[in-house]
Amino acid sequence: MRLEVLGPVRVWREERELDPGFPQQRALLALLLAHAGRPVPTTEIVDVLWAERPPASALNVVRRYAGALRRLLEPGLPPRAPGRRLLRRTGGYLLEAATDEVDLLRFRELTRQGKRAAATGRAETAARQFVLALGEWRGQVAMGIPASAREHVQFTAVQRELLETARLAADAALLCGRAEQALPALRRATAHDPLDESLHARLVLVLAACGLQAEALGAYEDVRRRLARDLGLIPGTELAAAHARVLRQDVGHRLKSGLVVHLGRPIHPTKTTTPPATTAPLPPEPPTPGPPAPAPTTDRGLVDAEADAAGAAAPGLSASHLSGSGAPASADVDSGRTARGPGAPPPRPVGPGPPASDGSTGSGAVADGLAAAVEVGGPGRTADAPAGRGVGEFVRPAQLPSALPSLVGRVVESAWLERAAGSAAGVVLVSGMAGIGKSTLALHWAHRATDRFPEGQLYVALRGSDPARPAVESADALRAMLAALGVPAPRMPDGLDALTGMYRTLLARRRVLVVLDDAAGTGQLSPLLPTGPGCLALVTSRHALPGLVASGARPLRLATPSAEEAYALLAGLIGAERVTAEPRAADEIVARCGRLPLALATVAARAAGRRDLPLAAVAGELREAHGSLDALAALREAFQGSYRLLAPDSARLFRLLPRHEGPDITPAGAAALAGLPVRRARLLLGVLADAHLLTEPAPGRYTLHDLLRVFATERAAAGDRPRGR
Repeated sequence: MRLEVLGPVRVWREERELDPGFPQQRALLALLLAHAGRPVPTTEIVDVLWAERPPASALNVVRRYAGALRRLLEPGLPPRAPGRRLLRRTGGYLLEAATDEVDLLRFRELTRQGKRAAATGRAETAARQFVLALGEWRGQVAMGIPASAREHVQFTAVQRELLETARLAADAALLCGRAEQALPALRRATAHDPLDESLHARLVLVLAACGLQAEALGAYEDVRRRLARDLGLIPGTELAAAHARVLRQDVGHRLKSGLVVHLGRPIHPTKTTTPPATTAPLPPEPPTPGPPAPAPTTDRGLVDAEADAAGAAAPGLSASHLSGSGAPASADVDSGRTARGPGAPPPRPVGPGPPASDGSTGSGAVADGLAAAVEVGGPGRTADAPAGRGVGEFVRPAQLPSALPSLVGRVVESAWLERAAGSAAGVVLVSGMAGIGKSTLALHWAHRATDRFPEGQLYVALRGSDPARPAVESADALRAMLAALGVPAPRMPDGLDALTGMYRTLLARRRVLVVLDDAAGTGQLSPLLPTGPGCLALVTSRHALPGLVASGARPLRLATPSAEEAYALLAGLIGAERVTAEPRAADEIVARCGRLPLALATVAARAAGRRDLPLAAVAGELREAHGSLDALAALREAFQGSYRLLAPDSARLFRLLPRHEGPDITPAGAAALAGLPVRRARLLLGVLADAHLLTEPAPGRYTLHDLLRVFATERAAAGDRPRGR
């Protein structure tokens, strides 16, 4: 059996190609292959197959597709037999396959072998393994499935793996003098990502090293025009430096310096004192001020080849100004000036050191490398450039909404966010039920962390669960963020892909915090996630977003605060003296609010507005409203925002759950309650848990928050169906 996803989705048994079925069935197979031996949650499958609005029968359709694939992979399998290929797992499916049966698994194994060879200084072996790995790549990932499914974050992550290995192959081939080995794969990579300057810089160098200098110059000119036309940008330092080397005819020989390899997570060009244990030692950080030191490893690729120091620097630059690709960090070989757009002001010293006497930038700039100046134009621009990042007009957004001056409780969760942000995580997801305090925690931490992101903070309210307004479209969110970064509306491109490309290019070399509040799903989020090594996306959502987690996001699921934390929160909102004066009434308020922060804030707002109103009277109002949310209208509206997104069958089960007797709900109990097969009930309970309308404290055992129980009872009494589906 051979299974392929690095190109068209194909299935082979010996020499015979099999038909994977309809496009959506192919999409299911592609998703299983992209996960490569890991279970795929049913919620993620539904998210991929129906990006916008899944039908009521979505789970039945998924089960039917899975059955068809099982028969395709094991044609002799008896009816209802589980088989050994496509296995049912709790809440999802798992495809079992050996490494030699799946092109993606073979690609990853060969890439690992190449990294190991590079780490031990065997550049020629590394280049050969990387090229063999790229031989598994036959086109755009998961071709033959619907375009909306192919945009899922899991497939784009695989595409990034391919492009990263192409960079590694180019670096290793240049280092060992075998540039011709990497050329075909590099041509393919640049065709797939026509705006990736790092890839194009390597293509220019590899073409020149193969003796194709005219084609190398033509390749540079093509991407220069494309950047100007599509993004309104000039070539960055790495691409311009590669062009300079070709003009000097400085790439036709084997590079002489050693190979620097980092296994595992790439090391990004930020100052660090303790490199991860799995990495080779970083070059020492240069003193400031002082003589130039070797530049740190670039953030593009795990293998960085340093160029031969002899004769490699452009006029006005010493050999230590070389970028990680072996090219000098200057684009103007005629005058030795740093690369900048037409009419840009002369460069000023960057970083704490004074300007170097030879006309190059100070040693602080050398330490971090030079970045291309992004010319945005228009009023309100600042001329400041972040230290070590080059020179150019630049806008530092500061969009965070105001947060509470102090956060009561959530000590453990705040400490977790600190650790996650310090672990080079690119995306952190804070999820939980409506009203539990996701946005409060995220914004409080974001304000405390602003010094970690000196180049700005972006914020977008995505309205994923707003009961009154539709969720924000990804393109609209991108336009708002680009405007905050200083891009005038006339210079913004058309189309989601072009907007995403411009946004990620602007953030590629910056340290920016991006807060994406109340996300609807991974389809909305994917274009909004920055890919720069210095950026962090902090996402809040009422959904578990398993697709986002599967692609590397660090998840934090908020639970209701403890009774002590809820009591302290109430005291902080209405005053400790009132709580101390009526402790029994305060305890009752906390209990009747289910310790939910939004409910407590709603009650506290009424109490704070009536200083003459005893807390016992407030508790009495809650007692009289028992069985309804009349005293907590804001909470009812918040719950409605989650409920309206449910499919009809999930909403029906949710309305029935208050009838269940006992503290825990099991799939068998839910099945009996709703008249469903146990398997179907288990799937629907998983959907409700992912939407945080249920809690799963133990595998297969679910609980319903007291206030959600009241809300479900109200909806059942109203006999309504969720709106918005």
